[in-house]
Amino acid sequence: MDNPGFDSDVRHGYFDVVTTLFCAFLLISNIGATKLIGMGPLVFDGGAMLFPLTYVLGDVLAEVYGLSHAKRAIWLGFVVSLTASIVFALTDAAPAASDFENDSAWHAVLGVVWRMVAASLLGYLAGQFLNAYVLVRIKQRFGEARLWVRLVGSTLVGEAADTTLFCLIAWWGITADTMANYIITGYVWKVLVEVALLPVTYRVVAFVRRREELRTATC
Repeated sequence: MDNPGFDSDVRHGYFDVVTTLFCAFLLISNIGATKLIGMGPLVFDGGAMLFPLTYVLGDVLAEVYGLSHAKRAIWLGFVVSLTASIVFALTDAAPAASDFENDSAWHAVLGVVWRMVAASLLGYLAGQFLNAYVLVRIKQRFGEARLWVRLVGSTLVGEAADTTLFCLIAWWGITADTMANYIITGYVWKVLVEVALLPVTYRVVAFVRRREELRTATC
């Protein structure tokens, strides 16, 4: 369910701020995801530290601004991520200066593996679109009440698609046990972060909605 009251001049409100943070967290997470981390029996990637917050911001976008504006932010995040990958690939392919001693380190960390890029982008699109769609459909079905159901329900669906697609595409070839550990650990962690941040998400949604309504009323 979109919010027509925000359609006419959304760029002058908080939409651009939320979208900018959304894209920034996505880019940082994509770089962090190039490293697999092992802590005891758990296996996850560095992107898991910040990536759950993209779903929190995605929830704010869908809840406050509606599905059409959430889609706009999701596609913008896709374009920014793809652009970053292309720039990294071109930089990695360019010859290093004679006195630049860290070319191998650059390649190891930021050298583009297109399978990773495909995994990230496909997982991101599937997860974020499902997250926004489910949140908006639950809202249409049950109304404004039970925000927590929309937030958690959309995350359960979106993160399942995102985590599974990314892990299978990016790390295909690792042992089945490690893959299962990777998928389950990443999924459970991201959902738990979303649940833990519910009080914060509630406050952010309320703050942004209230400010947008006041701004719209005075326009």
